[in-house]
Amino acid sequence: MTSPENEEQPMTAVADARPTYLDRTEWTVDDLKDLPEDLNYELVNGRLILPSPTFTHQEIAIRIKLALDEHCPQTHVVSTDQSIAIDNANEPRPDVVVMPVEHIDVSPVPVAGSLLAVEVVSASQSVREMVDKAQAYAIAEIPHYWIIDTHDDQLSLSELTLDPSDGQYKMGKATVGVFKTEQPFPVTIDLPALSTRYAKLRARAGR
Repeated sequence: MTSPENEEQPMTAVADARPTYLDRTEWTVDDLKDLPEDLNYELVNGRLILPSPTFTHQEIAIRIKLALDEHCPQTHVVSTDQSIAIDNANEPRPDVVVMPVEHIDVSPVPVAGSLLAVEVVSASQSVREMVDKAQAYAIAEIPHYWIIDTHDDQLSLSELTLDPSDGQYKMGKATVGVFKTEQPFPVTIDLPALSTRYAKLRARAGR
C-alpha cells in the first residue's frame, strides 16, 4: 500500500512552490528586499529581469573591461556586472561600467559620476530591454553608452553619446573594425580579434 508520503503531490502543491515574486509585474527598488539575497537581477523600467549570461557573453565583457583598464583615469575604475542605482524603477547591471573609484565597496553603486555603460547584446535579449536600458542610462546622465552586438559572426560596436540639449543618446561610430575613441578617455578595441576569438570558442563547442 502506498504511504501518503510517497503519493504524488497534487499540481496545486507544485504551483504553491513557485516563488511568488515571479508573478509580480511592476517593481520598485523598495520591492527588491523581497528577493533572495543570492539572486542576480536587474530592475529596468519597473520590470524585473533575471539575467543568465553565457560564458562567451562574460568573456567579451571581460575583454572590453581589459581594454578600458589601460587608460582609465585614477578617479575611476572599470567593473563588470555591477548593479547601479538610478531611480525607484531602475537598478540595472550593465555588463561593463566605468564608475567613480570611491564606490568600490558599495552595492548598488550610485550612478552619479559614472562615465560609461556597456551592454553586450546576446540572442536572449529583447529590443525592448535594450531600449529601456538606453532610456535608464540617459535618465542617469551617463555620458557614454556602448552596445556590443554578438548576433553575427563579426562583433560590432555602436557608440552612443548623450546630447545634453535633449537628454537623449545620439549615435556615433558603429563598426566591426578596430574601434578607437578619445571619449570618455583613449580606448582601442580590436573587434576583429574579438570576433576571431569568439568564432574559435564556438568552433571548440561544435557550433
